[in-house]
Amino acid sequence: MNIRLIAGLTVLVVLVVAAVLAPWLAPHDPMTQSLFNQLLPPAWLAGGDANFLLGTDNLGRDLLSRLIYGAQPALLVMFVGATLSGMLGVVLGLIAGFFGGWLDAVISRIVDVFMSFPPMLLAIVLVAVVGPGVGAVITAIILIGWTRSCRLVRGEVLALREQEFVTSARVLGVSRLRMIVHEILPNLLPLLSVLFGLEMGRAIVTETILSFVGFSSSSIPTWGSIIADSRPYIYQAWWAMAYPTLVIMIAVLGLNALGDGLRQATDPLARR
Repeated sequence: MNIRLIAGLTVLVVLVVAAVLAPWLAPHDPMTQSLFNQLLPPAWLAGGDANFLLGTDNLGRDLLSRLIYGAQPALLVMFVGATLSGMLGVVLGLIAGFFGGWLDAVISRIVDVFMSFPPMLLAIVLVAVVGPGVGAVITAIILIGWTRSCRLVRGEVLALREQEFVTSARVLGVSRLRMIVHEILPNLLPLLSVLFGLEMGRAIVTETILSFVGFSSSSIPTWGSIIADSRPYIYQAWWAMAYPTLVIMIAVLGLNALGDGLRQATDPLARR
């Protein structure tokens, strides 16, 4: 039994359900403020209210509802950002590794330039220039994420193109596109599975950091903004900062486990 795949899929399904069904799952409007209910502890602690299961923040907003709605921007940047950055990195890595020559040299130098900057600093500068918003966050995730995929895929393709099955296809006159699609890509599936899981987790972390510093403007609460709002009150209401942090940790670990589980499912050697 592939425990990691099951655990990862469970986390992913929970995130999708929370994001899609947020209007029906959330017990309160996540933006409704109530100064009479400021910093209420969770329902099971002294002073808690059963109407606010996980307690409230400094403005009396229900934490459970805000966490559920926070899955929406997290899921959006996770899927779109990780998918587009992965596709860009895989395509450029395939071109650089398979064709080599000047194409490899140009792509490798571009990768070196992007990787010479601290990823989060590059993301913050980009969003600061473009302006806050989910679109800017996704663009930042793509620009700081594609280089990792590109470099790893290039290295794997450099090794695969020297294998006997690729050499045989070349001798038989198989076109380069057909070799890439039918010979190279299937052997990259285990690596791509791990990369996709890791990039989804990194996308959530990046979105959290950018929203924490105020660069992810949205009418919907984000996990990073929940942490930012709760930080000044950590000694008065630890739960307001602890729960979103715990949710982020579970999401990232679950997505990493999903990638590793997919690798085990697609790699014949790992299944032995």
